[in-house]
Amino acid sequence: MLGLALMVAQAFFYNAVFFTYALILIKFYKIPAEKAGWYMLPLALGNFCGPLLLGKLFDSIGRKPMIVFTYSSSGILLAVAGYLFGAGMLDAHTQAIAWTVIFFLASSAASSAYLTVSEVFPLEIRSLAIAFFYACGTLAGGVGAPALFGQLISTGNKMYVFYGYLLAGALMIGAALVEARIGVKAEGQSLENVSAPLSSQMSEG
Repeated sequence: MLGLALMVAQAFFYNAVFFTYALILIKFYKIPAEKAGWYMLPLALGNFCGPLLLGKLFDSIGRKPMIVFTYSSSGILLAVAGYLFGAGMLDAHTQAIAWTVIFFLASSAASSAYLTVSEVFPLEIRSLAIAFFYACGTLAGGVGAPALFGQLISTGNKMYVFYGYLLAGALMIGAALVEARIGVKAEGQSLENVSAPLSSQMSEG
């Protein structure tokens, strides 16, 4: 449940925003297609700086509080930014600023999803677990989010797109609640202490 909640939420979130952003710029802000790529640079910067600056806090403050914070804050900010977009209160530049701030937090949240999956499974099946949850996230986010947002954007109604952002934000907040409930405090411990290797479990049995 923990792995699915974190991976599916972040994958849907990322694909809902990142891979539909060019369509938003072209259709709603009338940005020429050849210039849309420039608006991706601030997002990429926020995406890079988030884990770089916040990553160490996952060890000093702790896994659970930081995962809960980054997931919930990303979801809340996406809902707020989505509402401002739907209400016509943003332009292309303020939209880019909003996405940059959101992705600064969301990038750390997404990284922590992979970190969690790699930590809570025994050594022998760790890579298989990462592959499985990545596939689940890709199915929900890589297929579901672009398909949904493609339909919402095609309507030409900003409020419909806002409803999609609201769904993505709700998934992130839901994942934060799951983490708060059943998350694992793995900071400062070896991976073997978090999840004992299967070989040791078998020998004890």
